[in-house]
Amino acid sequence: MRFSNFLFPDSPSPAEDGRVIDETLQEAVLTDRLGFDTIWLAEHHFDGICAYVDPVSFAAALAVATKRARIGFAVAQMALHHPIRMAEQVALIDHISKGRLIVGLGRGTAYNIYDYQGFGIDHTEAQARFEEAEAIMLAAWKGGPLHHQGRFFNLRLPALRPGTYTKPHPYVIRAAATEHGMQEIARRGQPFMMNVQSNETTSERMQLYRRTLHGLGMDDAAVAGLVDQCWVWRNVFVAETDTEAERIGVPAFVSMHERRVEMRNRVYREQGESILPMPPAGATPPPHATVQHALVCGSPATVTEKLAAIQTTGVGGLIIQFRLGPMSYEQTASSLTMFRDKVMPALAAARPPVIAA
Repeated sequence: MRFSNFLFPDSPSPAEDGRVIDETLQEAVLTDRLGFDTIWLAEHHFDGICAYVDPVSFAAALAVATKRARIGFAVAQMALHHPIRMAEQVALIDHISKGRLIVGLGRGTAYNIYDYQGFGIDHTEAQARFEEAEAIMLAAWKGGPLHHQGRFFNLRLPALRPGTYTKPHPYVIRAAATEHGMQEIARRGQPFMMNVQSNETTSERMQLYRRTLHGLGMDDAAVAGLVDQCWVWRNVFVAETDTEAERIGVPAFVSMHERRVEMRNRVYREQGESILPMPPAGATPPPHATVQHALVCGSPATVTEKLAAIQTTGVGGLIIQFRLGPMSYEQTASSLTMFRDKVMPALAAARPPVIAA
């Protein structure tokens, strides 16, 4: 199982944005030096949930600041991007990074309506925009003239310059937040990235993913190859003892989600509009917002034991968010380093049998 760091830094106020961005760059350099496989970047706007805001711009900075780790979007909200501009930017970063870029794409947020409003995009068109924009990017990366007339974009260009460093184009992967979305990606014969889910749901979806691929006529080797390219996301905090880890990690995780919920509630109070129906007061929070299912917290031995359950699914990579909400850079760096020194070797040594479909 490959291990990665998801840089998703929360900034508490506009005055703190610059400091958090600087610290996030430090965290990326440390992640690269520690030998993690990939550095993932998010995209959220206008609320401080993700301090650097734009994964494309920040990826260009990381392409220069780091040497070995791959750099991935988890994800770029494709509904908010012009496909030719995005194709150019990706091609440039692909050259600067010498092929280390992973182009993780998604429709766009299912929660923050202000992301769409700020760019003048109707959120109900997000999936259709995503599909058309992705097709245009892939066509542009082939080289040569491009003429496209579609629902959202009418384009004519002689050729994309520069062409991509990676041939035929940088690695592209989609994210799926729902079981239905995962199956749609599986029916395309492609790998996917899964958002935070309970271990039970993660295992069930990976088994369903295998069954769907087998249903396409793929043999065991082809299925195993695609499973190895899939990623799942967890929030992790490691300290010397369980008590110390829980003292720091649990309040940081809870604060992170409370701030996100309050922002959405405030926008809804002001506008009376949301993407998904607002949950009633007192409703049980979803698994991705609960300590029980979404936070792996403890000593190296405890974290190893908890992550071993994910390793048994056979999934190829773990997307780990180490910095949680108001957590300091120093606390994050300590957790990140301890994970590399003590958890990664223990999981590599364990290598339990994979749960088959």
